[in-house]
Amino acid sequence: MGAERNYARFYALLKRLPGADKETLVYQYTNGRTTHLHETTLREYDTMCNEMERVSGEDARREAYRKELKRRRSVCLKLMQELGIDTTDWTRVDDFCRHPRIAAKEFRRISAEELEALAVKLRAIQRNGGLKSREQKSCEAQAITVVMNPDGILN
Repeated sequence: MGAERNYARFYALLKRLPGADKETLVYQYTNGRTTHLHETTLREYDTMCNEMERVSGEDARREAYRKELKRRRSVCLKLMQELGIDTTDWTRVDDFCRHPRIAAKEFRRISAEELEALAVKLRAIQRNGGLKSREQKSCEAQAITVVMNPDGILN
């Protein structure tokens, strides 16, 4: 019979299907063998839950979220590339994203909402002149302003 399982997936889906009955569903997906959820095989359980997701629209919502996540990731990677980050090197992308002022986590762990905020930050970085290395910042801080008076003599 079924191994130790967490049936939260089933019960969450059952709530989304008004009028659905646990015993009837289990009976249907076990071909009349049982009405007890814990007696389903892993294959029967997965088939039943997959169908419940399809009927409840959960799979469509999940697919829409995946597409949106992919779109937002693409936008962020393009912006990073424009800033000079090698987006073919996932270690470099993750190092950049882990910075506390960027996202404070690896790129793959950033949610869709956080990716939207990241895109805003990346655009702001672009508007403010892009990324600067520590050497460039150091040189800018040490730059000396030379002022000439109208006669062409240095002050």
